[in-house]
Amino acid sequence: MRIMAIDYGDAHTGIAVSDPTGLLAGCTAVITAYRPEAVADRIAALAAEHGAEELVLGHPINMDGTLGPRSEKARAMKALLEERTGLPVTLWDERRTTIDAHQILFNSGKNAKQRKKTVDAVAAALILEGYLTYKKSR
Repeated sequence: MRIMAIDYGDAHTGIAVSDPTGLLAGCTAVITAYRPEAVADRIAALAAEHGAEELVLGHPINMDGTLGPRSEKARAMKALLEERTGLPVTLWDERRTTIDAHQILFNSGKNAKQRKKTVDAVAAALILEGYLTYKKSR
């Protein structure tokens, strides 16, 4: 079962897709779009292209566990994705994924300009890895 993870942002949205077994993070991409509807349409097309059966959407929770405006945007995107794709969408705590993605890219020798191009896809891969690990342990 292919699972697609999404790191939704205002301008850039990272995508990571698992392998067909749903055990490993695989393909990554970045969508550059500002309107939620355009992002949802592109995600729906990618989900169909890759045969995704489930979506995991990063849920930005504050470090103290409270929900803020970014959380509201994620919940609105969840509803939009469920409508556009017909797939189940799971909200997944994404705290620190972007920070960790920057660190991974920095440690691999990427400069700031190079990191900016791929950080969202790496963050999506981290969301996907966390979710896949959780599913394996259930």
